[in-house]
Formats: sequence, structure tokens, C-alpha cells
Amino acid sequence: MRKYFIAGNWKMHKTVAESVTLAKDLASGLKDCGEKIMIAPAFTALSAVADAIKGGSILLGAQNMGPEEQGAHTGEVSVLMLKDLGVKVVILGHSERRHAYGEDDALVNRKVRLALSHGLETILCVGETLEEREGGRLEAIVGTQIREGLAGVAPGLLDRVTIAYEPVWAIGTGKTATPEDADAVHAFIRTVIAGLYGPESAKKLCIQYGGSVKPDNVAQLMAKDNIDGALVGGASLKPETFVPIAKFR
Repeated sequence: MRKYFIAGNWKMHKTVAESVTLAKDLASGLKDCGEKIMIAPAFTALSAVADAIKGGSILLGAQNMGPEEQGAHTGEVSVLMLKDLGVKVVILGHSERRHAYGEDDALVNRKVRLALSHGLETILCVGETLEEREGGRLEAIVGTQIREGLAGVAPGLLDRVTIAYEPVWAIGTGKTATPEDADAVHAFIRTVIAGLYGPESAKKLCIQYGGSVKPDNVAQLMAKDNIDGALVGGASLKPETFVPIAKFR
């Protein structure tokens, strides 16, 4: 039986105290969960949340990372700082970073390669806007984001890469791709990975779905052949919604 990877992206929410409370509630509610679980609080709460989940199975994640190890990069957080706090996974290329802050594929790729070189797992986010989908450009957009995002990543490092498909039009909108639509894009992603790394690597790759995942739709999404987990936004901010998502079966 395959193990699913359920990740919570808290985005710009929660004070340190609120983050610790949520982390402790999740650690308690998910102590008997058999899936791979990650939570990514705001940078300011990483240290405190690390202490709150210490000794448990929940992985500590970061929502972003600077493209350099250190230096004159005002406002950035480096991979060395994240590792120092116990971060194990970093989310890169999220659509909000791409569209609101202008991060392109080349910058995302620099971050991916840097994170992997330091032993972190990476969640590489890809996805299309509604305009791109309706214009028939979904495969061109997603395919380019994968190929350029993974440029220079050696096959031996792919086991530390998760790809999260997040249709931009479904993030925080309440809209969700149908399980069938999501699975079709996930299958396409496997085809792209097979072309880059071979069919066996494509088969093993973990591909999450992200886009208004909720307790009432998670089971239908996870039942699909090519969906291996979820990158959860708003529903990860409350134990009463994130715990049922993680314990969907």
C-alpha cells in the first residue's frame, strides 16, 4: 500500500504562539496517522514549531528559500538558516511566488538545486492559470515549469523531489479541479518525468495535488492512480480540517 504525502502550507498566517498551539494540536491529532506529514509555518515560527513537534513524525517545512547560501541579500532566508532550525522540506515555485513576486523558472531552479545540494527535500510547485488552461496551453506551461525547474538535477536526487500540481485558478478560490482533471495532469507530469529520467523514476515520483483540498474532497482525489498526496493551504490552519485530510482513509 502506498504512503501519501500530506503537506500543510500555512502561508502568512499565525503568530508564533498561535503556530505552536496549532502544531501541538496536529501532533496530537496525527500521532497515529500512517501518512507522511509536513507543516510549513511562517519563517518567524519555525524555531518554536520545531520544538513543538520534536520527537514526533511530522516534518518541519519552509515555505520558500533564498537562492544563495549567504551574503548581501536583504530580507532573504538561506538554506543554511533553515537547516539550522531543523527544516527538512522546502516548498519552491509556489504560484504565489511566481505570480505575485515574479519568480521565474530559472530562479526556482537555482533554489531547487541549492536545496537538494544541502540534503533538503523539495516540493516543486507547478500549475497553470485559468487563461492558460482555457487557451489550451496547460501542457506547455506545466511541462516547461518541470523541465526548467529540474534542469541540472541528477537522477540520484529525484527521490528527494515531490512535484505539487496546483492549478492557479483553484488556489484559495474554493474551486477544485475534478479528480479526473487533476489525475490527467498528474499523468502528464509522469510522462514529462519519464522523458527526463526514465519510466521507473516517473512511476516512483510523488505528485501532490494542491488547490482547495478539503475533508470532503480529499478521498476522491487520493483515490486516483496518479495522485500521491496533497499540498493543503487554508484547510491546514485548523486541526478540525487538516487532521481529517491527513487521515482520509
